[in-house]
Amino acid sequence: MSSAPILSLLPLHYAALSLLTLLVYAWDKSAARRRAWRISEATLHGLALLGGWPGAWLAQAWLRHKSRKQPFRTWFWLTVAANLAVLALLLWWLGPGGGFPFSMPAIPLPG
Repeated sequence: MSSAPILSLLPLHYAALSLLTLLVYAWDKSAARRRAWRISEATLHGLALLGGWPGAWLAQAWLRHKSRKQPFRTWFWLTVAANLAVLALLLWWLGPGGGFPFSMPAIPLPG
């Protein structure tokens, strides 16, 4: 299986999800000002976790939305770390010389 198509779609994936996430943050900021129905924090974090974190980061800076609430920011950076960890694993797996789990060395079991 060639990994080139999957790897070539990653920038598009991140760009599309970032734009979507930025728009969702803008919607939520507008709803907050109007005291209308809001987007749940779980949804915002889910979008960040799936790859929209660059858009979320920009929205927090440009719109100054969700930028002061420390529990939210802590969870946001945890979703960024989790997304980057999965991305690194994916790149390692699909990249040259990858092949997890097929190329992993055998782990001897005790006993």
